[in-house]
Amino acid sequence: MTSIAETRDQAAKHGALRNALLFGVPLLVLALGHMLSNLLRTLPGIAADVIATDLAVSPDTLAGLTGAYHFAFAAGQIPVGVALDRFGVRAVSLTLFAIVTAGAVLAMIAGGPGGFLLAQITLGIGCCGMLLCPMTLAAKTLSADKFGLWSGLIQGVGNSGMLLSASPMAWLVEHQGWRTGFGLAACLAVVVAVLVMLTVPRTIPGQGSGRAGLRSEARQVIRIGASPALRGVVILAFASFAAGIAVRGLWGGVWLMEIKHLSRLEVGNALLPLTLALVAGPMLYGIADRRFGHRRFVLTATHVIAAMTLFAVAAGGPGGFLAKAAGLPMLSPAFDVFAFLLLGAALSSQPLLFAMARDAVSPEHAGKALAAVNLSFFAGAAILQSCTGPIAASLGLGAVMLFLAAVLIVTATAFALLTKRSRAQD
Repeated sequence: MTSIAETRDQAAKHGALRNALLFGVPLLVLALGHMLSNLLRTLPGIAADVIATDLAVSPDTLAGLTGAYHFAFAAGQIPVGVALDRFGVRAVSLTLFAIVTAGAVLAMIAGGPGGFLLAQITLGIGCCGMLLCPMTLAAKTLSADKFGLWSGLIQGVGNSGMLLSASPMAWLVEHQGWRTGFGLAACLAVVVAVLVMLTVPRTIPGQGSGRAGLRSEARQVIRIGASPALRGVVILAFASFAAGIAVRGLWGGVWLMEIKHLSRLEVGNALLPLTLALVAGPMLYGIADRRFGHRRFVLTATHVIAAMTLFAVAAGGPGGFLAKAAGLPMLSPAFDVFAFLLLGAALSSQPLLFAMARDAVSPEHAGKALAAVNLSFFAGAAILQSCTGPIAASLGLGAVMLFLAAVLIVTATAFALLTKRSRAQD
């Protein structure tokens, strides 16, 4: 016969499992929204040439059009951060999925650059809270020591969207056209929205009462982001995501096709290791952070390593000093694949920036703090990607890699100096 103590132990285990599912399933469902966001922002990278031809624009003009996504994404951070604290995760996420569906349909039917620009703006607005929604749910319901682990898991699941925009999307674009990719995204948005309705609770702890004015709450987002506790984090975030998405979302594919002469499917395969690093890396950094800590050192070191890999890519191109040292016109594409893999592994430390922001504020302001960091992520992506188009047109693709590397070095140095006084993360 089963003893009373064993029965209690079994009941406790079942209760713990049930609680884990009740908490974990909504988080993972919301992370699928971030996956969709990553699919949409990186889709142009694998189809840049056919999109540009179809819309009758140059590659640098296409960079400007896709950069509108990031400007809209950045502009939405403050209102979404306020809305998350005020109205809750479920209502905000369902609204965003409706906007994403509309934006994907607009992209699918775009007849020229104007229509594609409108689609990119709509998609940027819709996707702007897809990472903030699961992050806010985690921040408001988890202790600070568990948040770092879950934030890495959320970002890892979300980054799997880049897997879809690698070889699978390359095959789809090659056989069905780039518009089909946006049509698929619209269908996925509807499916995930239904899952959100079924799994995400209507209210969560720390949800605001709505008494404060919206303008006042928006100002709080700016104040939190500019505060000494977050200033270094925000500065590093400005370049961190921008460098990764510029390579994975646009210029990495162009570099491999135009400079290394790979086919579209070969480019999809070549970018796969980078994507796998961006999927697995955040989870591993989250596990390591919970066990070892040292966030400040890890973030500084990984971003310097990322800069060095971009310098190496440029140096291995035509006329680069690494190519000359090897006695070759340029290094083989295998070198770029390895360098991009290392880049992804280094930049996967980004969730630690969210963890540092979460530790700096009380739970009721978690949405605003995360929005401040995410605002910097995507303001950086918008501004820096807009800069890369003219640089590529006038100085070449190698100069784009050098520009991104230089920005990473500057911001990593600023982060290290501005967080020097705070040893809590070390």
